[in-house]
Order: sequence, then structure tokens, then C-alpha cells
Amino acid sequence: MLTISTNEILDRFEFDNPWWTQGEGIEERFAGFPRRFYFNSFITLIQDRSVNRAVVVMGPRRVGKTVMVYHAIQALLDDGVPGNSIFYMSLETPLYSGIALEKMLNLFQKHFEHKKDGQLYIFFDEVQYLRDWEIHLKSLVDSYASYRFAVTGSAAAALKLKSQESGAGRFTDFVLPPLTFSEYINFIKRKDELIETNKVLTRHGNKYEYKARDIDELNKEFCNYLNFGGYPEAVMSKVIQQDPGRYIKSDIIDKVLLRDLPSLYGISDIQELNRLFTTLAYNTGNEITLEGLSKSAGVAKNTIKRYLEYLEAAFLIRRVNRIDNNARHFKRATSFKVYLTNPSMRSALFGSIGEDGTAMGHLVETAIYSQWLHSSSSIDNLFYARWPAGEVDIVCLDKATQKPIWIVEVKWSDRVVSNYGDLDNCVKFMLANIQDRDSTVLITTKTATDSIVYKNVAFKFVPSSIYAYALGANILPNAWDK
Repeated sequence: MLTISTNEILDRFEFDNPWWTQGEGIEERFAGFPRRFYFNSFITLIQDRSVNRAVVVMGPRRVGKTVMVYHAIQALLDDGVPGNSIFYMSLETPLYSGIALEKMLNLFQKHFEHKKDGQLYIFFDEVQYLRDWEIHLKSLVDSYASYRFAVTGSAAAALKLKSQESGAGRFTDFVLPPLTFSEYINFIKRKDELIETNKVLTRHGNKYEYKARDIDELNKEFCNYLNFGGYPEAVMSKVIQQDPGRYIKSDIIDKVLLRDLPSLYGISDIQELNRLFTTLAYNTGNEITLEGLSKSAGVAKNTIKRYLEYLEAAFLIRRVNRIDNNARHFKRATSFKVYLTNPSMRSALFGSIGEDGTAMGHLVETAIYSQWLHSSSSIDNLFYARWPAGEVDIVCLDKATQKPIWIVEVKWSDRVVSNYGDLDNCVKFMLANIQDRDSTVLITTKTATDSIVYKNVAFKFVPSSIYAYALGANILPNAWDK
């Protein structure tokens, strides 16, 4: 039987690392992609030699993990790092199947006569294809303290689980979510055309405020964002945009539901998992119960509890818990909301949606929640309030006191600007729970902008598309004009 020779592996190394040739950089198809707003944080971790840790990049499929690695490689080259000090390999390559990471690294070292104390940058892509990758990687981090290691993987749930189990003290998890709406606008190069940015001095320092130059055109792009805009490749490809559902469903959703999760958790009834996810996707932004889910999806409640954990670990959904009109938690959380981490997944399953679609309200709410997913310090403090006579969509609780700090009501309509009775639920909640009378309730609309005082409570009306844009721009501010 023929075996793969060392020369064949080295030839593939040369192919995957064109920057080993003097004057070469990354391929043009990667260089042409805009940088994610996460890039500055990522390259800072890669270059930080004060801590001996590997960076583990995890997140949903097709959000740009590999491209961000290539951008990091180009940044290192631009900073003067020699090309032969950078090693990239994808574990998805059949030629590397079953070969240990350390053997690959040793071949690279020997090829260029690198020393153990050299300053090298090692990137392993799609690491989930190597069994027990976390054990191999921890050994490398311990053995080669002067090397900087970064790995990526698409089986997000598997990476998260194994990184936490085996990488304590040696791995830094770096989650890369889908695009924010502000990143989407940046990718399509319409920021200056659609967004007016103003720096405002507040008691908390400088902040940025955003206005739409053309709200109707911005809303059209917001609708595009809901349909396909969470995935960089879809944003950059007119072909994919013609049928985004096919691309998103087959290349992203199906691979997670049919391959990643079953292989990780030993799920035998794949169709059961698929039915549950389809039900959740259709009801994104709606309040649901375990009882209702069980009946709708035809899955036992205990099984649903497990599946919800799996889907959340795979970055497909986010559960949000309910509080009452006095901001108190329920002892038994039987009701909760589930949001898709990317609204485009609903469009992939049930068809693209227009601005006046019946599901638009819940998709807008999903999109706004998906922006908050980019703030690890805030997302765990967000809840929704519901009581027999009313509801508030987003309530932020103080982490220490568990008292409400601010609230947001999400709407895709301008009716509320003239029909103040729709604000009564917010008034009741504010007066009962928030002592700071300077606090303003934010209400999102379709196109309207205004500020009023109603029943001694201040309200600010902002178009949903602008609010979604501002969230992403303010949560990830370090990428502007870079």
C-alpha cells in the first residue's frame, strides 16, 4: 500500500504558504475581503507574547474565521515578520489526515531549521477534523512557549466543549459571531452614503450618534441583511444572493444539524433535532414553552432541554429568560424566548422576507438581539418582561442588584409615534422599577425619529435599522476606518 511521503507533505506546505516565497503575500481572493471588526482584537491576541496561550477561534460556519486568519498573516508580513516564520495548514486537507500536529510542526521546523526558542506563528485551520486536537494543542503550547498558536474550527459546539475541558490556562477562546449590521454596511461600502456619524460629548465621555441620510434606502439594506447579510461570503457574492436560502441551509444549517451536533453528542434521531430547530426558527422572537415545543415538534420535554443546550452551544440560538412586571425572576422558567443568532437562517428555511412581511416584526427583534450577542458583558443581563396586561421586549438588569437599568421596545411600525397609548406598558414598567427619572425609554420604529415626554416618562423614537447599526458600531468601535 502506498504511503504519503514527506516530500508530498512539504509540497503541500509550499502550496498553502505562498508567503514563503520572497515578496509574496496571501491570495488576492482573501486580501480582497473587508476585515471583520473583530480583527484588531484578534491580531492583538496573536502578537501578545506576554501570555503563553493558544487562541481558539470558534463560531458558526461561514462567518469568516479562515479569512480573518489570512488577514492576520498578511498583517504579520506587513509588520516585517519573515514569511518563513509563519506556518498555516488546514486540517480539512485529505493529505494531512491522521497526522499529529506536532509531526506537522516538526516538518516545518526542520524545513527552515527553526529553533525551539524562535518566534514563530502557527495557524491550524479546521482543527475539529483532528481527533483529540485539544490534547495535541495543549502539549504544543507547553512545549514551545515562544511560538504563538491559533486554531479555528467550524464545529463550534465541539470546540467550545473541548476547549473548556482541556485548555484551562492554555487556551483563549475567541468567538466570532455573524456580521453585525454595521459590518454589513461597511462590507457593501455604503456607510458614507447611508449613515451620518456625529461625535457627542456626554458626562460619560465621547459617544457616537448615527442618523440615516436616506432611511428608505437604509431599510432596504436592513431587509437584505435579514435575508443574507450575516455571512460575509453571501454579502460579497451576487450569485449567492440570488438564492441565499440554498447556500445558508445546505452549507451552514444542515452541516451543523446533520453532522456536527450528532457526531459530538451521539444524537441518533437527526430528524427529531431538525424538527425542533425548524420550529424554533419559525418562532424566533416569540415566547415559547417547553410544553408547547414538545407538542409542536413532537419531541419529549427532557429531550428538548438537551437539544436546546446543544443548539445554543453551536451558536445557532440564544435563549432569553422572562421577568415579571416587578422585574422579578420566575422560580420555574417554563416560558422563554428563543432568538436565532442570525435572522438569515429563518429566511433560508422559509423564504426571503420583504419589508412588509408578516414575520418582519419578529425578525427585526431577532436582528437587534443578534447585535447584542457581540457584547459578552451585556448579553447575559438582558431579559424580557411579560405580565398578564403587557410586555417589554428588552430589559437590562444591573448584574449586582438585578434591578432594571434601561428598557427597549422593538417595533417595525411608525404608529406608536402618534398613538401614545401603545407606550402605557413601558410607562408602568418604568415607574414601578427604574428610579432614575432621567432614564429614557427607547422605542424603535420603521422610519420615524422623535423625542417626547409621556406621563412623566421620556421616550426616544429611533428607526430599527439605525438602532441595529448603532449597536454594532458602538459595541465594536475599534475597526472604524482601519
